[in-house]
Amino acid sequence: MLDDKVVALLPAVEQTLQAHLDQVANVHLRKAMAYSLTAGGKRLRPLLLLAVVQSFAGPVEAALPAAAGIECLHTYSLIHDDLPAMDNDDLRRGQPTSHKVFGSALAILAGDALQTAAFELVSATPAAPEVVVKLVRTLAKASGASGMVAGQVMDMDGETVHYDLPTLQQLHALKTGALLAAAVQMGAQLAAVSAADQAALATFGEQFGVAFQIQDDINDVTETSAQLGKTAGKDLSEHKNTYPALLGLTGAKDALQAHVAAAEAALHRLSRPAPQLDSFLTYFE
Repeated sequence: MLDDKVVALLPAVEQTLQAHLDQVANVHLRKAMAYSLTAGGKRLRPLLLLAVVQSFAGPVEAALPAAAGIECLHTYSLIHDDLPAMDNDDLRRGQPTSHKVFGSALAILAGDALQTAAFELVSATPAAPEVVVKLVRTLAKASGASGMVAGQVMDMDGETVHYDLPTLQQLHALKTGALLAAAVQMGAQLAAVSAADQAALATFGEQFGVAFQIQDDINDVTETSAQLGKTAGKDLSEHKNTYPALLGLTGAKDALQAHVAAAEAALHRLSRPAPQLDSFLTYFE
């Protein structure tokens, strides 16, 4: 139930992604990259970035390369997360995972290419050099050893260790939350928002990111594989640390609502109404 103004941005995101794929010369690599990149994802990260820019009357068209870049980064992470050496999953977005179709070697390389494509796209953002540097640094920090990758390592380590709530919160904030928060932060950088608005948006992004992962944990135990588009019950079978496992389903739902409420409160601190951003919270209804 996203705001119509946000939904209207989707075709431009898809066109930007496709234009980049069209530049990949090797047909086998291009096919593997496109398989995962055009598999029907929600595009939450690029739309979050663009919704921030749109909410503050920033340069939406100029923000498209950065938006496409963060989606490439996210898709690389999914390809690698599904690999046999990691989560060893067979389904992603309702279809066989990349390594099931192309083999592990080409799946890894497609992920590598999408990761580097992310920074190629972001660095091509038509903005002041100091803004472009901020964008690249934000995405790198959120996706690397201080962000998503660190969270993925914690997730794997947790298969043999039971985490307490603070550690689980840190895991969620890194593995999933960091990249969602980065999308919001990058949008704020492109729109040149005030320091006060940037702080409120940072809180919104962080809270939204953790809520998103809690919702994913809940869905894993309440929905079927057909509904999820990936293997249901995977967290339980692999002894993952999740909110339902630690707090029970009711406790997980309570935690979800607390983070959603915190995200909503952060939006109320903005200097202007942001219905486009508020509409993202309907994901949790």
